[in-house]
Amino acid sequence: MDRKEALELVKPHLTEHRYVHTLGVRDTALKLAEKEGIDLDRVETAAIFHDYAKFRPKEEMRQIIQSQHWDQKFITYGDELLHAPAGAYLVEQEIGITDNEILSAIYWHTTGKVNMNTMEKVIFLADYIEPNRKFPGVEGTREEAEHSTDGAIIMALRNTITFLMKKNQPVFPETLSAYNDFIFNKKSASALDK
Repeated sequence: MDRKEALELVKPHLTEHRYVHTLGVRDTALKLAEKEGIDLDRVETAAIFHDYAKFRPKEEMRQIIQSQHWDQKFITYGDELLHAPAGAYLVEQEIGITDNEILSAIYWHTTGKVNMNTMEKVIFLADYIEPNRKFPGVEGTREEAEHSTDGAIIMALRNTITFLMKKNQPVFPETLSAYNDFIFNKKSASALDK
């Protein structure tokens, strides 16, 4: 599927603001993917469709997660998380994308997870740092992304966890696990450098 067709398929499902965000994620993801040396076409597809389900009815998304017997914590940890796994399902069912790496990048783009592959990292980080995002910590994370994708993801995860904790909101367990995984791997890599 080419870029024009993908954008035409996703646009009716998004608000104008979210469509602009999607274009920013696409452009950022392509830059990160080029730096990481991974397939640009597949990354672009994942970026374009990452928020496909963002504005679906909450109950529809909950039913998808339940019917697929996916981790029910996606439901209990807040509605903001629903669109990622539901989106992966709907992109496969309605658009016909069956590439597991693309679907997984969509599935995990809001929470992160342990042992993220490069496409998952690129979509997660691009969603966080795309140019239209404006919140405390995003500029520093963008700067870090110029040097280290993993370092920028650590910053994004830390910022997200801190933000949720300051608001007395629960932190999705896989997000905490992802943060710990990146920290442990960074320490392992640092030990190997010595």
